[in-house]
Amino acid sequence: MESREFGATGLRVPVVGLGTWNVFDLPPRKEDLAGSVVGAAFGAGTRLVDSSPMYGRAQRVVGRALDVAGVRDEAVVATKIWARSVEEGRAQMEEQLGFFGGRIDIEQVHNLVALREHLEWLERERDEGRIKVLGATHYRQDALEELVTVMRSGRIGCVQIPYNPIERRCEQIVLPLAQELGLGVIAMRPFAEGGLLRPVPSDESVLRALGVGTWAQALLKWTLSDPRVHVTIPATSSADHAIANAAAGEPPWFDQEQRALVERFAAG
Repeated sequence: MESREFGATGLRVPVVGLGTWNVFDLPPRKEDLAGSVVGAAFGAGTRLVDSSPMYGRAQRVVGRALDVAGVRDEAVVATKIWARSVEEGRAQMEEQLGFFGGRIDIEQVHNLVALREHLEWLERERDEGRIKVLGATHYRQDALEELVTVMRSGRIGCVQIPYNPIERRCEQIVLPLAQELGLGVIAMRPFAEGGLLRPVPSDESVLRALGVGTWAQALLKWTLSDPRVHVTIPATSSADHAIANAAAGEPPWFDQEQRALVERFAAG
């Protein structure tokens, strides 16, 4: 799998990561499922996992899966602070340090909630070495202008934004600035919460023209063919799908004509 320099952060990340939204909030009796997905993903070259306190038990579950698989040292763990108060945010981070072996590679302020309050103490945590990179996220297209303001502040090293053939506002205002400032870019929602996975192309010539085996791979390659994106984070509860997603991280990347073909089909 191809890897890319994560902006100017000093990290290098394989281009296909593993999201945990809606799939890793598992009860203890089902945690083995997460272990099989993590093992398959890492076996196929994935190294970045992304989670959040918003995702129920997902952080705890993926932390255990990384430990059981013996891959925490090679993993890039991205997670988030999702709290209205500094006290709650600090408590979340202490839990995360327990889940992830005492360090967090990428700590993001989730959906810009109480951003300024959290950045003040998170910057100290970063300076003390418990966090490598600070970032900020938002999932709404109408919040990207606010995210741009934070990017210009010089206080974060990465952003996480939705990017797929039907959510493209970031192309105008976020991606050019991230490139200019040397910020890492994590692309969430590559399948638009599953909305782009149905229907799949019924004409196999479409996939052959794109050089992929599945429509999901076409969507991932569409996002990754923008070189300003460093990693995308499809979520899955299937080990087989994790392996197939990872295969989308291999060049060659789509040219303009191929991207346009994906866009036309995605638009219906």
